[in-house]
Amino acid sequence: MANFNKVILAGNLTRDPELRYTPKGMAIAKLGMAINRNWTSESGEKKEEVTFVDLDAFGKQAETLAQYMKKGSPILIEGRLRLDQWDDKQTGQKRSRLGIVVEGFQFLGGPRTEGVGGPSAAAPRPKPAAAPAETAGAPDGDGPPPDDDVPF
Repeated sequence: MANFNKVILAGNLTRDPELRYTPKGMAIAKLGMAINRNWTSESGEKKEEVTFVDLDAFGKQAETLAQYMKKGSPILIEGRLRLDQWDDKQTGQKRSRLGIVVEGFQFLGGPRTEGVGGPSAAAPRPKPAAAPAETAGAPDGDGPPPDDDVPF
């Protein structure tokens, strides 16, 4: 019988990523994600259901997520399910947790700016330095030179 383990989720982070390193230098980020589901019942009442999921990211992906993501940031995650099992030290009972190992992700939404959506979620990108010939035609350097023919 064939097996297939793939998860794709879009939601918002429930907490800031927690970045740690193994003794060998491997980065591990632990994140929480909330996925909202809205629907209307048969009686016309609006309903909402929230599912909370724990995520683990490794390596460069872990470092990137920790650098650019904050609590509340929207993100699309692609990964696989993993079942962790352990014995609770206090009660001696067997415990388990179903989580997701991140294999890929995509940032959703635009970067936040100070005052509009809170502190910046990503470091501001510096504007590239324009060559002197480019800035001569445009008074503020933010557009094409006046004689440039834009096809759209």
